[in-house]
Amino acid sequence: MNKLVCVVGMTGSGKSVVSDYLVSKGYSYLRFGQITMDIIKERCLEPNEVNERSVREGIRREHGMGAYALLNIPKFDELLKKGSVVGDGLYSWSEYKILREKYGEQLVVVAVFAPPKLRYSRLVNRTLLSTDVNLKNRPATFDSARSRDFAEIENIEKGGPIAMSDFTLVNTGSVEELISQLEKVLPLIEGE
Repeated sequence: MNKLVCVVGMTGSGKSVVSDYLVSKGYSYLRFGQITMDIIKERCLEPNEVNERSVREGIRREHGMGAYALLNIPKFDELLKKGSVVGDGLYSWSEYKILREKYGEQLVVVAVFAPPKLRYSRLVNRTLLSTDVNLKNRPATFDSARSRDFAEIENIEKGGPIAMSDFTLVNTGSVEELISQLEKVLPLIEGE
């Protein structure tokens, strides 16, 4: 059975590293938050925490707290016909419940955890690459990262999916150490 592996975690935790690794293993890729970045581009807004938060919260006001799951389900369904899929950035508890109800045991949630100060340091030191046209790995200031954490926990229920994850990877070391943890649980994720 093809799996939908949703990667959850706070900004700067290492979700993209895990997602990119799964893609390298043949998984299709869909980023939940790409909807936000597409709207930012359409509206010719600067990609920053204030504009992104406004768009995210607006989408949820219009479609409910499960908006990103509901809007991405047709895309997941198409990709799952071809193989396993990594969904990068499941956020809200409502989204989690919608996806769990729709996909059941086909859904596997992997949380990536890193402490706030370490995540903020990573974000401050990130460089936006010209090849990152979808603005997947954007830098942030310490204050904007902290503000985003608070907004995501308080306004979009981000803690629930992390707490209910099937697997948790602790990312306090190197990328290689994170990948090593992932490789150890990958057979369990894939149901082998």
